Amino acid sequence: MKYLVHLSRLIVGVLFIISGLIKLNDPTGFSFKLEEYFSESVLNIPALVPYALAIALFVVIFEVVLGVALLIGFKPKWTMWSLLLMIVFFTFLTFYSAYFNKVTDCGCFGDALKLTPWQSFYKDVVLLFFILILFFNQKHINSLLPPMPSALTVFISYSLCLFMGYWVLNHLPLKDFRAYKIGTNIQKGMEFPEGAPRSVYEMNFVYKVNGKEQNFGEKDLMSLPAGAEFVRREDKLISQGYVPPIHDFTIELDGQDFTQEMLNAPKVVMLISYDLNKANPEGLSKLEAFSKKAQAQGYKVLGMTASGIEDIAKYRKEHKITFDYYFCDATTLKTIERGNPSIVVLHKGTIIDKKHWNDIEDVNL
Repeated sequence: MKYLVHLSRLIVGVLFIISGLIKLNDPTGFSFKLEEYFSESVLNIPALVPYALAIALFVVIFEVVLGVALLIGFKPKWTMWSLLLMIVFFTFLTFYSAYFNKVTDCGCFGDALKLTPWQSFYKDVVLLFFILILFFNQKHINSLLPPMPSALTVFISYSLCLFMGYWVLNHLPLKDFRAYKIGTNIQKGMEFPEGAPRSVYEMNFVYKVNGKEQNFGEKDLMSLPAGAEFVRREDKLISQGYVPPIHDFTIELDGQDFTQEMLNAPKVVMLISYDLNKANPEGLSKLEAFSKKAQAQGYKVLGMTASGIEDIAKYRKEHKITFDYYFCDATTLKTIERGNPSIVVLHKGTIIDKKHWNDIEDVNL
């Protein structure tokens, strides 16, 4: 039992540290995932959405600190209760996501390792098994350091995590695991390989018949009752096919699609704000001067946002912005860049530089 406890201690401690650090590398991305969980269609606690980033930071830092505390044997009782409560909560979340197919990726390892909902749940069940071994055998968890050095180690870990979180929030993730990292060609990322499996969907059509909604399959459409009124179509995924790393990327303005034109251009700068209402005012104030600098060097400058026409007009007037804002899906823009606003430089569709607005002076043109 003593050896099993030591093995469990090593596995749980290392996994918690790795999982926490990967998410701490990109806490904004993890906060987007928490917003999904808090939404009305999942856990229905929208009041927590504004605090998603703060909760994300707390969770990932706590994860790392607990992993360190377990490995060095700091306050075993407090550490084990914290680990148990955390893993029970995460196991519930991943089961809920998997069973009801609500959140397709729990974000357990950020963008570094994508897990399906059921894979995430099974991972948490295994971790719960090891944590229960530790919880009921705390007598075998001895401190590797005297009390003062042990507490100092935990404090240093906590302080370093705070500094790392502060740094990546005010700049960019230290390691970019996303599909839009520097060096990526967007056109190639959108390609569908020949022979790759396609997703299979079952289409269900809802019609109102005699005042009541009824479901009809594709084969039933030829024999609809007289007077049936179409309500909606519901698509159910039967089997997931190949999904390109980059999808739903568009550059649209006034209903026209400029995607291919801009991706083929040799010099393009995208100034990204997925939501102008949430963009940093200081960052927005820096964009106009930068856009003139880029245009002077032959670049096409595009604002990229999912905000509405009224918001665009409002912020262009407030910050005296002269460049146009093009439309792109908010989720896609969140994936491209974490800063709001942020800067992406393209050369014929290849990303050659990315910067947070705090580092706008360092953009390589």
